[in-house]
Amino acid sequence: MSIRIVKVESHKQLKKFVTFPLKLYKDCENWVPALEGDEYDTFNPEKNGAYDFCEADCFLAYRGDEIVGRVAAIINHKADDEQHLVRFGWLDFIEDEEVLRALIDTVAEWGRQRGCTEMRGPWGFTDMDKEGLLVEGFEHLSPFTCLYNFPYYGTMLEQLGFKKDVDWTQRTLLVSKELPSMFQFTNLIEERFKVHVVNPRSMKDMANRYGMEIFHMYNEAFAPLHGFSPLTDKQIQAYLKTYVPILDKDFVAVAVNDQDKPVGFLFCVPSLSKAVKKSKGRLFPFGFLNILKALKKNDTLEALIMGVMPEYQQCGIPVLMFKYLHENCIKRGIDTIIMNPQLEENYKVQSLFGDYKTEPFMRRRAYKKSI
Repeated sequence: MSIRIVKVESHKQLKKFVTFPLKLYKDCENWVPALEGDEYDTFNPEKNGAYDFCEADCFLAYRGDEIVGRVAAIINHKADDEQHLVRFGWLDFIEDEEVLRALIDTVAEWGRQRGCTEMRGPWGFTDMDKEGLLVEGFEHLSPFTCLYNFPYYGTMLEQLGFKKDVDWTQRTLLVSKELPSMFQFTNLIEERFKVHVVNPRSMKDMANRYGMEIFHMYNEAFAPLHGFSPLTDKQIQAYLKTYVPILDKDFVAVAVNDQDKPVGFLFCVPSLSKAVKKSKGRLFPFGFLNILKALKKNDTLEALIMGVMPEYQQCGIPVLMFKYLHENCIKRGIDTIIMNPQLEENYKVQSLFGDYKTEPFMRRRAYKKSI
C-alpha cells in the first residue's frame, strides 16, 4: 500500500503529530518523550517567537489509515537564507525506507518551492530546540533535553544519499567527593580578572538581575558556531518564563565582572528523564508530581548550556563556575553530570574538564543532502 503524506493543518492533526512517537517508542526503554505541552507551543506561531523569522510546516505519513511517520520542514530566514537551506526536524518513522523516502521527498519539494538547494537536519527552529540524530549511545537512557531515535534512522538516511554535516559529542562527568585540583586557582582568577560567581537569593532574583543580559551574551558567545541562530528578545522572555520556575540556583552559575555585568553562565537541571518517561510527557493530572520529586531528589544533573563572553574566554571563567557547581553537587548528593552536546571540533569546550573523570555517553549527527 502506497504512502500518503498529509500536511498538518488542524489541532487534531497536530495532536497526532505530537503523540505519534508515544506509539512508535512504546517498547523502547531508553526513549524519553518531550513534554506534550511544549511540543504544542513549539508549533504555535503565537507562542514560538521563532516564527518571526522562520516558516515551517508539519507532515504526517499514512499507510492506509495508520500513521507511520512524521517530519517538520523549516526555513530559518535569519540563519539559512544565504545558504538556501531547508531544515528537517521532528523526524520519526517506522523501519521502512518507503516511509522515510516519502517524508524526505516532501521536505525536499517544500524547500525547492521556496528556493532551497540543500537539506540539513535533524535541526529545529534554533539551537534551543533538540537537534542531531543519535548515532552512538543507544544503550543509555536519553537525556530529557536531547533527541533519541532507533539505530535504523541514520542507516536509512545514508542509504538515501545523506552525508555527515557535523557531529556533537556528549560525555558524563563524575563528581568526586573532593574538589579537583584545578580549583586551587579560583582566588587568583577572581583577583586578576575582577570576576566572581554570584549567589542569588532565588532564581527569580537572578532572572530579574541578569536574565536578558545572559541570553544576549549567549547570542554573542555562540555566534561563530555552525548553524547558530541568535535569539530575539521575544524568544528570550519566553524561555525565561518557561525555565526559571524549574531551575535551581544551586545548579545555575553566573559569573560577573566588577561592574556586575554577566561574563559567563552555566545552566544545569536535575535529570528529568525518568520522571517525564513515567508520566508519558504529560504534566497533568499527576505528571508534575514526578517532575517536582526529580527536581528535589536526584543523583544526576543534565548540563543545558554554558557560555562565556568572547573577551573573557581565556580568563578561567569556567573554573569559577564549575567550582560553584561542584560544591553544590556534593551538598545535594549529585554524583554524575551529563554534559550537553558539544560540536566535535569545539576543542575549547572539550579541554575544560581535564581534572574530571569523564566517560563517553552519546554522539549525535546532523546530515546534509543537495536537493
